[in-house]
Amino acid sequence: MTTTPSTSLRNAPAAGSYALDQSHSSVSFSARHLMVSKVRGRFPVTAGHLDIAEDPTQSSVVATIDVSAVDSGDPKRDEHLRSGDFFDAEQYPTATFRSTRVHDRGDGEFTLEGELTVRDSTRPVTLQGEYLGSQDSPWGDTRVGFTAETEINRKDWGLSYNVALETGGVLVGDKIKLTIDAEWVKE
Repeated sequence: MTTTPSTSLRNAPAAGSYALDQSHSSVSFSARHLMVSKVRGRFPVTAGHLDIAEDPTQSSVVATIDVSAVDSGDPKRDEHLRSGDFFDAEQYPTATFRSTRVHDRGDGEFTLEGELTVRDSTRPVTLQGEYLGSQDSPWGDTRVGFTAETEINRKDWGLSYNVALETGGVLVGDKIKLTIDAEWVKE
């Protein structure tokens, strides 16, 4: 008996298990600074596993993000981000994302619901994603790529450090835009 997937996702990746390619995966962020500009940075994604189901809406992903290796281009700022004011990376060196549901939006786009754990707090997040394609590599394996974005309020995870400005506003904005780029290798 053949089962037809209940999704309209065109050109979906082949069903199976995929391991994260760490060297081609990262989470980038942007946050408002002094209410007039944006600071950007990135975190490496150090571990992950992707299971693509025959019906892609039944797929799942888990990824580990190394917050202790935050890189915003400013060593002093990175040190502050690793401190107890923000990530407390000495006690909580990683953050984790675990998917809970996939919604197909068609044409390779999807909504990914999941749980993001930062420090000792786990909260639901919703990512808007895109399947970028599949390619056989020169090394004899098959690679797939995805990108996804979301905007979160950092205070939801207890990252509430801030400084009020004399002219109004705050040093660091509460809204953080996250962009995930991930490449996976079929096992």
